[in-house]
Amino acid sequence: MATKETKQRGRPRSFDRETALEQAVRSFWERGYEATSISDLTRAMGISAPSLYAAFGDKRALFDEVVAEYGRLYGGFLSRAVAEEPTARRGVERALREAAAEYTLPGRPRGCLVISAALNIPPASAEVADSLREMRLSNVREIAGAIRADIASGELPPDTDAGALAAYTGAVIQGMSQQARDGGERTELEAIAELALKAWPRKTGSEVR
Repeated sequence: MATKETKQRGRPRSFDRETALEQAVRSFWERGYEATSISDLTRAMGISAPSLYAAFGDKRALFDEVVAEYGRLYGGFLSRAVAEEPTARRGVERALREAAAEYTLPGRPRGCLVISAALNIPPASAEVADSLREMRLSNVREIAGAIRADIASGELPPDTDAGALAAYTGAVIQGMSQQARDGGERTELEAIAELALKAWPRKTGSEVR
């Protein structure tokens, strides 16, 4: 049987895909999903609209890839902290301090893309908002799971409300992101983190650190 020779159609790609993707990350991070247009993206990425569609698909497909790339390069510190530290409180303390640093790092857009990109999304883009919301809720569930484990081990009092404490922590992180976007400095966000940690219950007869 004769074999068919497969040939690549179209011109070879004339741009670096990873570099273009990084610029797309910054565009969505700065403006959010809805406010970032295709023309904004092509200008930032240095490519034409046909090249964007050929390499990344439509705006929604590109955004999905952007969110994954953001998580790989910049996000994910909360999940890592909760997973790697010995107690939920230690994990959250580390995550809040890292958030204060990450959200205000010079040379980057401020705050968290997963939090800020969901603002002002219309019903027509509800799937985008739902996807970002699920990512945020997933972080809250991870924190709640760690808190429940500490309750079971006696690290936290048995009457600790794991769901409420985890939701409160998620709200603090979201607030820190917005404060950073409003111009808050690292030291100001660290002060918020310190106050938030005081809401955590302490194990009877000892200091939880």
